[in-house]
Amino acid sequence: MGKLSYIFCGATNFSKELLLELINHNFIPSAIFAIPKEFFIKYRGDGQIRKVVNYNYANLKEIASEYNIPCFEVDGSHGKKLLDYVEIIKGFSPQLMLCLGWYYLVPKKIREIPTMGAWGIHASLLPKYAGGAPLVWAIINGEKETGVTLFKFDDSVDGGDIIKQKKFSILFEDTIKEVYDKATKASKEMLVEVLANLDKVTFTPQDKSKIEVWSQRSSADGIIDWSRSVIDVFNFIRAQTKPYPGAYTFLGEKRMVIWRAYPFRNLMVSSNYKQIVSYLDRVGVQLKDGFLEIRNVQFDGKCWYFKDLVKIYNFLGKEIG
Repeated sequence: MGKLSYIFCGATNFSKELLLELINHNFIPSAIFAIPKEFFIKYRGDGQIRKVVNYNYANLKEIASEYNIPCFEVDGSHGKKLLDYVEIIKGFSPQLMLCLGWYYLVPKKIREIPTMGAWGIHASLLPKYAGGAPLVWAIINGEKETGVTLFKFDDSVDGGDIIKQKKFSILFEDTIKEVYDKATKASKEMLVEVLANLDKVTFTPQDKSKIEVWSQRSSADGIIDWSRSVIDVFNFIRAQTKPYPGAYTFLGEKRMVIWRAYPFRNLMVSSNYKQIVSYLDRVGVQLKDGFLEIRNVQFDGKCWYFKDLVKIYNFLGKEIG
């Protein structure tokens, strides 16, 4: 196959890294469609259009400018939806549309323009964890393995034919950053391999009865439920730490984001559930089935080692949450 003519759609650091990888392998897109940091989207399937913030935003306009690639903005508002660009997309006569780190469903009218359709990479081993925030959900649920899936879009949510998948492990202390980096690395390898061998591509239909669509998440979903097990709370924290907004709780009336913690199962330092306690040189919270050491937090606008915060504010023995 000769030079590939394709359109690139993206909005995140994942998008940026994949786009640069493609350019580095001489796969230069005919055009880029980018989503700004703040955009409008139907949220949680309730039909309401809301303005949301992309906490993993990357400015693809900069790459477009550097490589002299036409760039168009999609933000869900009037005149800035993919459907508003039908004639422009047709004008590029693309063979393929790659939507990588993209937040919108691609309408059939758009998918039918490229001769090979529209493809995306979903950060899970489909049909598992379709929908929003798949890596975050996988960590929250304590998965030990996940992966990435290159697939062809259809009218469903992440239910199109599978082109290729690549697995990787989730280690016990991996945070969202480590898992995100693994997903990015696996996606680069998978995508370049497939595009270099387009004549060998096959499409495997998914069993749509096995697809479970998980909801998108916002910063408001990060509140910690201290009634959960120590491992559940640990997973919840590491799934949402930097670069995301973080899991949070309250000390008194002030909000505290917990960036780093570590669980000790079956360690009962106190009989008082949710109490801030110390164990040897560690400071944390007593849960129903163990002790959660809290290491790094953000409180009252500052970053702290939790043990220092507890000492200065005399929080030892106080209830959290």
